[in-house]
Amino acid sequence: MKQGNADSEERYATLLNNAGAIRAICSAVEGTLGPKGLDTMLVGPGGEVLVTNDGATILQQMDVTHPAARMLVQVAKSQQERVGDGTTTATVLAGALVAEGVGQVTRGVPVSKVVTGMQEGVRLAAEMLQARSRPIEGLGDPRLYRVAHVAAREDRQLAELVMAAADRLGVDALSGEEHRFADAIVAHDKPLSEVWTGLLLKHKPIHAQMLAVERERPRVLVLHDGLEPEKQDEEAMVTEAGFHRYLQLKEEFKTNLDKLLELGIGFVAVDRGVDQEAEQFCADHGIIVLQRVPKRDLQRICDHTGARPIRRSVLKKASAELAPYLGACATIRYDARIEQVRLAGGAGLPAATVLVGGSTAEVVGERARIARDAASAVQAAVRGGYLPGGGAVELAAAHELDRYRETVKGMEAFGVAAVVAALQKPLAQMVLNAGFNPLEQVEQVRAAQLAAQSDSIAVDCDTGRLMDVLERGIVDPAPVKIHALLAAGEVAAAVLRIHTVIKMKSSENG
Repeated sequence: MKQGNADSEERYATLLNNAGAIRAICSAVEGTLGPKGLDTMLVGPGGEVLVTNDGATILQQMDVTHPAARMLVQVAKSQQERVGDGTTTATVLAGALVAEGVGQVTRGVPVSKVVTGMQEGVRLAAEMLQARSRPIEGLGDPRLYRVAHVAAREDRQLAELVMAAADRLGVDALSGEEHRFADAIVAHDKPLSEVWTGLLLKHKPIHAQMLAVERERPRVLVLHDGLEPEKQDEEAMVTEAGFHRYLQLKEEFKTNLDKLLELGIGFVAVDRGVDQEAEQFCADHGIIVLQRVPKRDLQRICDHTGARPIRRSVLKKASAELAPYLGACATIRYDARIEQVRLAGGAGLPAATVLVGGSTAEVVGERARIARDAASAVQAAVRGGYLPGGGAVELAAAHELDRYRETVKGMEAFGVAAVVAALQKPLAQMVLNAGFNPLEQVEQVRAAQLAAQSDSIAVDCDTGRLMDVLERGIVDPAPVKIHALLAAGEVAAAVLRIHTVIKMKSSENG
């Protein structure tokens, strides 16, 4: 008997090792799930401390070396990039799928059958969730505020700030595929929070003379380059022709600077450096210049002002040809109180910025992360509707999927069963985090849902009693839940398929 167990352990050594690594990652974040979830303390190599219950932050900051664990971290990263929220849910579901799948495999079900059934189960469950989603009826829909409130960890101020910004942006902007509402969250280390109808840019004009200047109705130039003369090779400078070319480039650059005045440009943003001559020229003529602006901020400036980014070589064109590349705004000025540039009234898409403040850098960072989750959740709900929260809808989908499993002929049914069990994990984990018995509570919820034919019954984590989450306003964006399930299914299938782990030789050895 012992020999059989040893053979089995050796046969599944890689699978069990990978599953253990996945389990370790999940244990770091699942304790934060739900209204009674606790925080995780991350300690850096220099003793720095970060306390958070944000799943994305925990996974980003963890020192992860195991290859299977890294796969899970990458899936969580994908969840954050695609929908901006639901990282913890995706991680918990992935861990549950792997654990259930491993349990089926070690009982003798072929991996291929488990994976095929799991993939089919995940696909069907995602379709079930999509069919149960409810649409948001405009920005005034009270359900949308509840989405923000839940995603903001029930921080009323942050939820109201996010909703105020959403109102100023409008449905069209939030529905746009290229617009990332989370980018509208800006943090600063002062106890002041507000919504600004426009852009707040965490940059300082390069010349001190421009710190107190406010420009009205300036035209806007955005350069994916530096505001400086074209470079000349040092070797060429030693020749007469090369030096002549250097002087010619300097003269061309002066002509280009004169065009800034001719075109009425009052604001320039560049993603590289600014020549000293250009800096002084702009200061003398009241042109606000920001240098080394990240590409994401440059894109926000372009979107709001209607500017089209260009290279410095394009400045050689005639003024009439340059005009279509310029944007416009109503005002721009530097606010020394918050150390950021305020830009408003752009000629392009509407813009709104949520300024999140706090008493310390740690508090500010955590509040900003929470606000970004809320902004992402609001945008996802506007695009794809909402679902009952609290793990209720996943449990309802699990029951529906379990009825389908009974019709499946073949060993793929074991893979579907793994998905059924995994869908119960979010509710069970929230109940466990609240200090109640998950087995007892899950069964009570299942029975109550069946009796009422409802997908919105869950557990009140304060009292342990059953409740209707829709009546309590506990709702989540449908795209967040659906993407979390699909992402979890992908990583679980990939981990279960790994039979052997082999270390690659280094490229230095050929």
